[in-house]
Order: sequence, then structure tokens, then C-alpha cells
Amino acid sequence: MTTTVHKNLVVLARVLERLERSTVAVDPEQYRAVVQHLAAELEVAPRDIALETLLDAFPATAELYENLHFRHAGLCRSPLDEALSAEVDARSVIDKARRCAPQQKPASGS
Repeated sequence: MTTTVHKNLVVLARVLERLERSTVAVDPEQYRAVVQHLAAELEVAPRDIALETLLDAFPATAELYENLHFRHAGLCRSPLDEALSAEVDARSVIDKARRCAPQQKPASGS
């Protein structure tokens, strides 16, 4: 079973990488189907060195894997510095938007 799972993962990961790098428009249904099949394979794949190697080789698949496991592990495959920098940048943008937004006055009871 493990060999079949890994073979399927490799094939799907290659297809996803081609779709991600395509210079022509990709059919959304095709893209969605590939991602759904890949996500299903990632859910049953054993967490072993072969999976880690695959995720290292295919960035789009690694991103999908991370998104699937985010609720349990956060940005488990992203380098900490990049994840922290992204969070700091996001907070800065949110704070700036709050400062620039017009202040609403509470409604008075008429």
C-alpha cells in the first residue's frame, strides 16, 4: 500500500506543479480535481521520510499539505523566520487599516 500511495502522490504532485507553473490559463475544474485527489492521498499517506522528501521536492504539494494540517500544526513546514515575518507584516497592515478607517460614533438612542 505505501508504495502505491507514494506513486500516486508523485504523479499528482507533478501534475499540480505543472498546473501551478502553467503559462496558459488552467481549467478551474481540472485544478480543483487534481487538488482534491492530491489532498485525499496526503490524508492517507504515511508520515515517513518518503513523504518528507516528496514535500521537499514539490512546493505546491508542500503548501497544500501545510494548509490541510494548519489547524493542528500551524505553518509546520514553513521556516519560522518567514512565518514570523508574514505575521508581523499582516499585523502592521491591519493596524494601519484601523488607523486609516473613519471612526464610527456610537448610535445615540433617539
